[in-house]
Amino acid sequence: MESLRERRTMGGKKSGSHSCELVNVTYSKESESPVTSFTMSDQNYRNLDESESADHESKPDVSDANMQPIIEGEPFTSYFDEKIPIPEDEVHSWFSFRKLWAFTGPGFLMSIAYLDPGNIESDLQSGSVADFKLLWVLLTATIIGLLLQRLAARLGVVTGLHLAEMCNRQYPKVPRIILWLMVEMAIIGSDMQEVIGSAIAINLLSVGIIPLWGGVLITIVDTFFFLFLDKYGLRKLEAFFGVLITIMAITFGYEYVRVGPDQGKLLKGMFFPYCEGCGTPQLEQAVGIVGAVIMPHNMYLHSALVKSREINRSNKKEVKEANKYFFIESTIALFVSFLINVFVVAVFAEAFYGKTNEEVHMQCFNRTSGGQSDLFPNNTDPLKVDIYKGGVVLGCYFGPAALYIWAVGILAAGQSSTMTGTYSGQFVMEGFLNLKWSRFARVILTRSIAITPTLLVAIFQDVEHLTGMNDFLNVLQSLQLPFALIPVLTFTSLRPVMSDFANGLGWKIAGGVLILIVCSINMYFVVVYVSSLGHVAFYVGAAILSVAYLCFVGYLTWQCLVALGLKFLECGQTLSLQIATVDSYNLGLTTFPELFLLNNMDNEDRPSSR
Repeated sequence: MESLRERRTMGGKKSGSHSCELVNVTYSKESESPVTSFTMSDQNYRNLDESESADHESKPDVSDANMQPIIEGEPFTSYFDEKIPIPEDEVHSWFSFRKLWAFTGPGFLMSIAYLDPGNIESDLQSGSVADFKLLWVLLTATIIGLLLQRLAARLGVVTGLHLAEMCNRQYPKVPRIILWLMVEMAIIGSDMQEVIGSAIAINLLSVGIIPLWGGVLITIVDTFFFLFLDKYGLRKLEAFFGVLITIMAITFGYEYVRVGPDQGKLLKGMFFPYCEGCGTPQLEQAVGIVGAVIMPHNMYLHSALVKSREINRSNKKEVKEANKYFFIESTIALFVSFLINVFVVAVFAEAFYGKTNEEVHMQCFNRTSGGQSDLFPNNTDPLKVDIYKGGVVLGCYFGPAALYIWAVGILAAGQSSTMTGTYSGQFVMEGFLNLKWSRFARVILTRSIAITPTLLVAIFQDVEHLTGMNDFLNVLQSLQLPFALIPVLTFTSLRPVMSDFANGLGWKIAGGVLILIVCSINMYFVVVYVSSLGHVAFYVGAAILSVAYLCFVGYLTWQCLVALGLKFLECGQTLSLQIATVDSYNLGLTTFPELFLLNNMDNEDRPSSR
């Protein structure tokens, strides 16, 4: 451990020459003793972090050719108390359903972010505003999300570190703290949407007896229920999430069957990228779909969840196998979430596209004896719906059963995304700050922050303002998207970190283009939202904040471009590492030798630990 601490401090060794001169650190392997791959525990890392400041004064000679990054330590530990073993299957070497079942879980937990109340509201608004014409946007956004989630999962599988831990160890202190704050804002924003969704569902199920503020307070119970459920083991917890996804599929599937959408129009809207007769409302809705589907904190979540499987990271075959099965599982999970989203879009496209407030007002007046008709003005403006009004309008047209089943689906969406959001918060806090909080304390903190503004709006305003908060929260999360996508592309493109599993040229180009497109779309969404505020003070404030925001995004982009291979952008002190070969990798980041877990993966015949 002492020799490793000495090596870690070499990243800070100053060069006495030009500011862009590289500091060369060489690791060679002796002919009779090959470098062995290694793992480190989180406790080892904490020990390193705690003693780092005391080691700055002792800097070894960087020309020492006998240094070898060999670390003995316990395997990486995940946030979970247990790891799921992967069974051997000698009969089916290429594909095994037994192995797929063992790897099943993290992808479905990740997919819940695609089914949270914010996504459901985006779906129903898409159907009511643009008919079936934006289904291809939903499909494209889901595919892009899958490809980006693949990068996050590979990072966790290959390195044994999730994205927050990697950011903590690779970025300097100030960028690291800013990143943590931005991601925490995204998690809190997502948690607020889940609180809103759950409160609305409780209000609908109680026929208005429980007010919205009461529903907000009830969500505090989620904390204790979650902590109670977590004691029963990881597989049971994953099974519970599977039950919640099944409830959403059944409830929204019922609405789909009840309404009976035109299948021809549905397929045409899904596979033909067109939007005939679309204007500004449809364009803004398309942008909103992309912003709702791709969530920043989900990248951090998925990279951590894959650590729950027992994988020998010194065995290239096992790592490659894990990457394959996790990608298959993620594909299946996102396909299921896509179908559920399609159910919601299709229901509102078929039943309510082109409807006016006057039509819905009269229908609700006749069906409910005027009880809920006041939600819809008696005018000829196009119908505008949200999660709450969506349930009401379904009840007006298709009976009380449709309303209550809709509310059950929304409640399942809110509860499931609450739990995965709690995991995201725990991973991010522990990874960025090396801070170990109990789950109880973590949930109480984030839920309190999320509940306070939501509760104030629920008490002093009406449901219109409560659901209207979703637009602001979607903007907030859109702003945080670069702080997840850029780091994950950066780290997965670094060969010294990912070894043979680093992104190839195709993935580097495709990943860069996809992230540029997604971030540009989300920035457009932010600009449209700020423009709609209609006050010069908001414009001035947004302009000032945008300067600082763009500067930090530019910094992350610069680091990412260096990692992608644009070495001419390197300037200042960088680190060139030569690990067991004569090749050098010039990095624009602070690179720690203990992250190189797969140095000798050329030996694929190494016995597995399983």
